[in-house]
Amino acid sequence: MKKLLNTLYITKPETFLALENEAVMVKEGDATILRVPLLNIEAIVHFGYTIGCSPALIAECAKRNILITFLTENGKYLGSIIGESKGNVTLRKEQYRISDDEYRSCIYARNFIFGKLHNSKWVLERATRDYELRVDVESIKKCTSQISELMKDVLDCERLDLLRAIEGNAAHCYYSVFNELVLQNKDFFVFKNRNRRPPTDPINALLSFAYVLLAADCRHALEGVGLDAFVGFLHRDRPGRASLALDLMEELRSVIADRFVLSLINRQEITQKDFRITESGAVLLTDDARKKFLAAWQTRKKDVITHPFLDEKIEWGIVAHSQSLLLSRTIRGDLDSYPVFLWK
Repeated sequence: MKKLLNTLYITKPETFLALENEAVMVKEGDATILRVPLLNIEAIVHFGYTIGCSPALIAECAKRNILITFLTENGKYLGSIIGESKGNVTLRKEQYRISDDEYRSCIYARNFIFGKLHNSKWVLERATRDYELRVDVESIKKCTSQISELMKDVLDCERLDLLRAIEGNAAHCYYSVFNELVLQNKDFFVFKNRNRRPPTDPINALLSFAYVLLAADCRHALEGVGLDAFVGFLHRDRPGRASLALDLMEELRSVIADRFVLSLINRQEITQKDFRITESGAVLLTDDARKKFLAAWQTRKKDVITHPFLDEKIEWGIVAHSQSLLLSRTIRGDLDSYPVFLWK
């Protein structure tokens, strides 16, 4: 199994990245504020508009397959640089054939969505078990019952448009009780519905930021096993969109991103002072809060779990890679069907 390496997050806009003795040198003016050996990292993520990267560093990262991703200050994806595509052409050609066939695409897509519904359901079920006296158990149980019925519909679905409708109904149900999972500072952290571009409340700001990071991890994992992250099965082709990465993250959203955001709130690691409101009404994390968020994200990725299909102990940060590997094996024909990640 792949070794979990670190992601280097650059949040200071006035920095410049250079290569020196097989290490990333983060410079601010003439001073070097950080030195990280390349062998310890798998990706570099820039927030905002940094002064830049040296051509030597970009070339070495491409050679080592270290993904460089550029985001706006608020986490909107701008673009990426990655090295030579891995894997063989036969794998990608079969991926393209599946994507061009709606019925075959639907078979893969319904696995992703089944996993999403299953994991969303168990995030809610876990709350009723762990916090029975602090949440509205009746409302949550009603929601999980509806999601269970929708899971049955997913298994029989053979059309992508119908599958999207089922997923939309399940998401509406899930988010309708999501506010119940907030246990601390409930006057400030209020979730009414999912909104983005821009987020208009603190919880949506946190969720959007977590989804950006998860999508980047999924894209890097897919490219690492030789798949084309831009050719999806549920999410159809759109210029500039990593559709397969969005497919893969569906099953991981609730168990990785949502649970992480809730833990930050409920442990009071993120509080009211960590947000700012723009003139347009957008709610955004402060610079210090983003750094705190990213540090906690890296720490969470090191937590160890037992993979439900592989029956191996792996770190959370490896889950996207393990699922990408299983997906590639399914496309090759080594597995009869894609073993979705099912958490309890």
